[in-house]
Amino acid sequence: DREPERAARQFQPHLLRVVPASAAAASAAVGAGPTCLEAGPYAAAEAQAAEALLQAALPEGSWSRRTIEQPGVWIVYMGRYIAADQLKRRVDELRRLQVPFDEVASPPDLAPGLSLGRFDSRGAADAALESLAQRGVRTARVVLLAEPATRYALRVEPADTGLAAQLRALAGNVAGQPLARAFQPCTG
Repeated sequence: DREPERAARQFQPHLLRVVPASAAAASAAVGAGPTCLEAGPYAAAEAQAAEALLQAALPEGSWSRRTIEQPGVWIVYMGRYIAADQLKRRVDELRRLQVPFDEVASPPDLAPGLSLGRFDSRGAADAALESLAQRGVRTARVVLLAEPATRYALRVEPADTGLAAQLRALAGNVAGQPLARAFQPCTG
């Protein structure tokens, strides 16, 4: 209302339609039709338990399992520094060498320490360590933070408003079970 020239600057202004806020809220409450909903990620055992719950509650073929490959996580790490002055000396040294770093606060067995990079393969971490050694960093090492893993998500697509309500009710009735995690709009 106050800046009508903004609509004229849009890519396709003829496709825009200004509606009152009350009409937009009512439209959102009704829903825009079927959507995709997903719960997870789950480990294999959790996925099997969640699937059993879905099989008992939903029509056959209304859901599917999606596999998610999660890469490992390696860091080039310096530490664990028990004394604060040790940590400060390393920070000063890295700044002098112009090496970027982040302080490590978790996991507890690595804190306090310094991360000089985060990588999704051991090879990339080893290459970064070698490069840092050429720049004068001597006490760093490669540390595995998370193993590569296969996880699973349960997807309901398309989920109309009735099926979405069933999923909400199901998740609310199985506290402590895998479906206690709410179904969310799909990703990826």
